[in-house]
Amino acid sequence: MLMELKSQHEEGNKNAGLDVYTGKVTDIAAGGIIEPLRVKLQAINSANEAAEMILRIDDVIAAGKVVHPAPLASHVCEGLKM
Repeated sequence: MLMELKSQHEEGNKNAGLDVYTGKVTDIAAGGIIEPLRVKLQAINSANEAAEMILRIDDVIAAGKVVHPAPLASHVCEGLKM
């Protein structure tokens, strides 16, 4: 299906799309199916925001796993002073 759709697009048939009910490549404009650019842009923006949030959460988790050496106790240091 996707190879046929890609082939249609390469031949210049920009209105070719998949009919989800039949599984065939059809002229979606003739079928009254219109997917505006605004919908596609919103999907891309939403995916970008989701990826950014995942990366931020990953950074927070990674920062929490940093092992810091324990500081020397003050009474131990005082006993070493001469």
